[in-house]
Amino acid sequence: MASGNSETINLDTLSAQQLSQVKKQLDEELEHLTSSFTQLHAAQSKFRDCLRCVQDKNKSPALRENNSILVPLTNSLYVRGTLSDASHVVVDIGTGFYVEKDIKSAAAFYENKVGELGASIKDLEAIVQGKTNNLRVVEEGIINSMRS
Repeated sequence: MASGNSETINLDTLSAQQLSQVKKQLDEELEHLTSSFTQLHAAQSKFRDCLRCVQDKNKSPALRENNSILVPLTNSLYVRGTLSDASHVVVDIGTGFYVEKDIKSAAAFYENKVGELGASIKDLEAIVQGKTNNLRVVEEGIINSMRS
């Protein structure tokens, strides 16, 4: 059994109790990785929404001419607003920092973020698959040790 940079463990040399501990550790790791996977997907979805909004603002003549917008105060509460400069937007770059960017730069920023998160999700999928395979092998080892 091996995953990534982890060491190889010969399951035949482990007792049933040790196998149970390894299984518990793998279960916890999988739970954490699955949670991270979900969070990455949510973040990617938010960046895609931001990208779509920036692209829609740039494409729609009605939106370019009419600078009225709805500003979200909470997930379900919006207030009317007016854009003072429709060619620039404020972009949340993380940890509470915002920068003003033109529409093209904002779209490039969001495209880059979606791509980075996509790569991270792909890497994480491979890790989760490896851990899942390791868990399956450990579970088989537990079943075999019970039969002996």
